[in-house]
Amino acid sequence: MIPAISRRANELGTENAFVVLAEVSALQRQGKDIISFCIGQPDFPTPKNIREAGISAINEGKHGYTPSAGILELREAAANYLNRTRHISVHADDVVVGAGAKPFIAYAIVSTTDHGVGDEVIYPVPGFPIYESQIKAMGAVPVPIYLRESRNFSFDPPNSKRRSRRRPGC
Repeated sequence: MIPAISRRANELGTENAFVVLAEVSALQRQGKDIISFCIGQPDFPTPKNIREAGISAINEGKHGYTPSAGILELREAAANYLNRTRHISVHADDVVVGAGAKPFIAYAIVSTTDHGVGDEVIYPVPGFPIYESQIKAMGAVPVPIYLRESRNFSFDPPNSKRRSRRRPGC
């Protein structure tokens, strides 16, 4: 018998993007011409120069565990990119690199809410499919903010219908 899973783990929803990706992949194997918007995965192979750079890095011994915040050169490149494109001041020490957004979503929720006390977290709809289940799994209350085409899919805080159950002082 499989042991019972925690209540928190039971709150995690399915990542529907992977369900859609499987369906898209099956259709593509049948020869269907599909333009997929389901997971943010490119529909073209990784460019040769990037594949070769990865192989070279492995051959040069650049593999295994890295610092928890990420490789310094990558953090510096990210900081420089943000400084150049966003016109803000970011230092490499302020950058943390991760393998995807989901852990960072969970970290943000768990570090700003307390489990089971009714803290609310707003999230955009449409938006990243895992927001709602991550909020629930972290013991907070999900509050959707619906983005409308008529507003160019922008937030409209004054017209948002939101009830507050937030604790005083939070």
